[in-house]
Amino acid sequence: MSELSIVRVHAEERQDRTVTTGTKAWELFKDETEVVAARVVSTGSTDPVLKDLSYVLADGDVVESVPIDSKDGHDILRHSTAHVMAQAVQQLFPEAKLGIGPPVTDGFYYDFDVDKPFVPEDLAKIETAMRKIIKEGQRFERRVTTDADAINELQDEPYKIELIGLKGSGHAESAAQEIAEGASAEVGAGELTIYDNIRRNGDVAWSDLCRGPHLPTTKRIPAFKLMRSAAAYWRGDEKNKMLQRIYGTAWESKEALEEHLHRIEEAERRDHRKLGRDLDLFSFPDEIGSGLAVFHPKGGVIKRVMEDYVRQRHIEEGFEYVGTPHLTKDQLFYTSGHLPYYADTMFPPMEFEGSNYMVKPMNCPMHNLIYRSRGRSYRELPLRLFEFGSVYRYEKSGVVHGLTRVRGLTQDDSHSYVTKEQAPGEIKHLLDFVLGLLRDFGIDDFYLELSTRDDSKPDKFVGSEEDWEVATKVLEDVAVASGLELVPDPGGAAFYGPKISVQARDAIGRTWQMSTIQYDFNQPARFELEYNGADGAKHQPVMIHSAKFGSLERFFGVLVEHYAGAFPPWLAPVQVEAIPIAERHVDYLYDIAKRMKVQGLRVEVDDSDDRMQKKIRNAQLQKVPFMMIAGDDDVEKGAVSFRYRDGRQDNGVPIEEAIARVAAAVASREQV
Repeated sequence: MSELSIVRVHAEERQDRTVTTGTKAWELFKDETEVVAARVVSTGSTDPVLKDLSYVLADGDVVESVPIDSKDGHDILRHSTAHVMAQAVQQLFPEAKLGIGPPVTDGFYYDFDVDKPFVPEDLAKIETAMRKIIKEGQRFERRVTTDADAINELQDEPYKIELIGLKGSGHAESAAQEIAEGASAEVGAGELTIYDNIRRNGDVAWSDLCRGPHLPTTKRIPAFKLMRSAAAYWRGDEKNKMLQRIYGTAWESKEALEEHLHRIEEAERRDHRKLGRDLDLFSFPDEIGSGLAVFHPKGGVIKRVMEDYVRQRHIEEGFEYVGTPHLTKDQLFYTSGHLPYYADTMFPPMEFEGSNYMVKPMNCPMHNLIYRSRGRSYRELPLRLFEFGSVYRYEKSGVVHGLTRVRGLTQDDSHSYVTKEQAPGEIKHLLDFVLGLLRDFGIDDFYLELSTRDDSKPDKFVGSEEDWEVATKVLEDVAVASGLELVPDPGGAAFYGPKISVQARDAIGRTWQMSTIQYDFNQPARFELEYNGADGAKHQPVMIHSAKFGSLERFFGVLVEHYAGAFPPWLAPVQVEAIPIAERHVDYLYDIAKRMKVQGLRVEVDDSDDRMQKKIRNAQLQKVPFMMIAGDDDVEKGAVSFRYRDGRQDNGVPIEEAIARVAAAVASREQV
């Protein structure tokens, strides 16, 4: 046996080690029970590769531990659990054919071709079978194979054979997701592998086409739960057969699983679609079409308040309000370059008067026409245009989701036209503006994401490498200077330029993409935008796109879930619900309500025949921030009593003080 020099990395501690030929990765971490895989950088390479703990070390390897509670550790745990689930399904339903089973955010899924859809009783049986497999302690063992051998071995698995064929047709790892959603877990560039689940006596219990890595054994699965089943088209294509998908989740401990299930319960309680119905805020009538919302009077109040506030803030920040139509001749989008890049997400054209008209999916081309309508001087720059522009996007039916993924949306869309020298300052100005707005609406936990070009797909992006480098550097410098965490998003840029996205966390820690700021050197060139410089020559401006909310509809939905429908008073549709103890107190409350309305406060008086406790309960269900109650004692003293959403109550508050208290809460945008 010869000696090998390797580097062991664990918990950010690096150690030079000498091991013998044949040493496996697990031997480096045998005392670290939380380690489930290794991240290896081999000699001559700079790219780390995830490996099973059974990986045989080579000279010069840098071997880093992968703990089960890390992102990669979670993915490996969940992918391994998906294999156990598929094994259990085929034990119980031998006719089931295997689709794809990748890890996803917070869980995993696996697709099956079965005669009948799964029912809850089936999931319970599958869970029981999985627990037996886990208790058995089957070993996950990787095996390299050839396309021909794999096709022969998997001759009863038509979907696996299809994936192998697609891989062999020239699809590499970069195109794995184009082969099928989640296909990168099964096939990609490089060698083809199968994982066997080995019983303690050495028998092969089950096998599956897979790239891995996996946990060492099934016993390393600490906690899991099957969540639900649903229909899913094979490879995500509506032309293909409908399969049955089982979703599950897996975590590093029973405690972590329970915390996750609690978060799901809380998310369901906050679901904006349910709250939208309960609070009578909005709906999606079938007669109008999928993904097209109508706002009811109470939702309309919130929408108006949001729009009014944001419109005023834009004006204060130096923006000029403009307006553009909902549709245009399609040639405009050829000029902008959005056709053909965004054709799949645009509604089809309508022929009219010899031209094809399209409903607009974005506002920027029309703003370019406003800029181009007359000559511009450097003295006008930055020129900031803003509108609440209604746009329409043909989202696939499978991704339409309440207000957070719609087909008709309103963008608080702005475009700044600046010199190249002004660009960094304008981006900082926009980022400060965006973060300030989010804080005004009660969202103050966020990080930034920098989306850049994918150099391996030059056909998906326009412009020179130099232009991209300049634009990316400007955005990165501003993002870093903000002091916020900056996360790279390689390949996530728009075709015309890189962008910063604000990723905001809500009250229960979920992340939502909000505002975007995009540096665009492409549109000004395509529209031949110019300004007269101080030197008397013509120059091309830089265009900076910015949407503060992203879309008003989506932000509305996020706010509903963030506040669980209990909006702060300034946003609440009804700020004060006036509740008389008896009929003789109704006129007294109407007089107070009239005085409040003069100050712009939104007040309703419940003069129904319901008992007082029922009225309070109704106001609580509607999540009204101030319940203003009056009885004989209050009338006698010229006062009211306040009851709040959390059950607190203040009695005998003088009328003037009561009005001032509500007005102050609204003006300060505080929560009560």
